[in-house]
Amino acid sequence: MSPSAEIAVSVERVSRSYGGDQPVVALAGVDAAFRRGTATAVMGPSGSGKSTLLHCAAGLDRPSSGRVRIGATDLSALSEKALTELRRTRVGFVFQAFNLIGALTVEQNILLPSRLSGHRPDRAWLAEVVERVGLGDRLRHRPAELSGGQQQRVAIARALATRPEVIFCDEPTGALDTQTAAEVLSLLRSVVDDTGQTVVMVTHDPVAASYADRVLVLADGRIVHDMPQPGAEAIAEQLARLGRRQTVATREG
Repeated sequence: MSPSAEIAVSVERVSRSYGGDQPVVALAGVDAAFRRGTATAVMGPSGSGKSTLLHCAAGLDRPSSGRVRIGATDLSALSEKALTELRRTRVGFVFQAFNLIGALTVEQNILLPSRLSGHRPDRAWLAEVVERVGLGDRLRHRPAELSGGQQQRVAIARALATRPEVIFCDEPTGALDTQTAAEVLSLLRSVVDDTGQTVVMVTHDPVAASYADRVLVLADGRIVHDMPQPGAEAIAEQLARLGRRQTVATREG
């Protein structure tokens, strides 16, 4: 396998600005590559650009400049229709708010991406996904009948349903208690280890980041640390140092 074939997602000199006369720079020339079969945590203080990086990498937002590739596909070359199709078939999404449809059953929520893309679901794969997330006895329930942890498991199953090349997670445990969060993170870890999926996760929590193989830390729209899994304590210390430097810079400014 060539080195490029091992890359699930790459961002090259990606910048993103918002606004007109005095634009706000969210990303300032970011370069990063996410290898297949790994989990990466993206961290940083509020306003550092971590969610913007996730959205650009996932095709939810277009960069102001630079290039994003999923596999060998250059997202900048795609029409809006083609980009929508890519999001439905080649990437999965897990968000803090679950984003389930209350009127649909668990099974219908899981199947939604396949139905929207017009593709026939792979029933054997879906059965495996449902077993993996532990929802076999909840398929006919609706989201309101589930706990928060169960709803996030539905969201993960929905993200896995189309066998995506990469799963993007934005604060996936932010609305969960500590024990439930650990269960969801263990599930995401098993998705990487057992099925070879690629996970890119934005989180503010060093414990959540410790489940990843690699941690990227952003500040002011740039990557300031790129660390192989250093453990929760080391992650927390890096973030604390960054916070102290930013406080000093603010005072001196």
